[in-house]
Amino acid sequence: MAYGVKIAKGNAYKRAAAKRRHIRIRKRISGTSERPRLVVTRSNRGIFAQVIDDVQGHTLASASTLDASIRGGEGDKSAQAQKVGALVAERAKAAGVEAVVFDRGGKQYAGRIAALADAAREAGLKF
Repeated sequence: MAYGVKIAKGNAYKRAAAKRRHIRIRKRISGTSERPRLVVTRSNRGIFAQVIDDVQGHTLASASTLDASIRGGEGDKSAQAQKVGALVAERAKAAGVEAVVFDRGGKQYAGRIAALADAAREAGLKF
């Protein structure tokens, strides 16, 4: 099945391009029990992070801006992304995960995605 995109305008084109990038990334990235995948999903309002073992199909740890400790907190979206990164790293380490494979989900490695990744690294996850 081809993943070609018809000519689109504006946001439809951006969504299609992000989907193509994510498909291309997922061909190369897979999480194992020794080194699971840290998936970052970004929306306009929030950011979500999951540590997933693709072999077993289990989520080992997760955090998002919907968590009670982060929701309604002070700061802009990047500050909230940093809190999510630190929280998911803490939960992953509690689950026995030391190293992960980073999956940015087709989004650019900048802004909130980079803030989450940097905070997770500072909290002790290796990637």
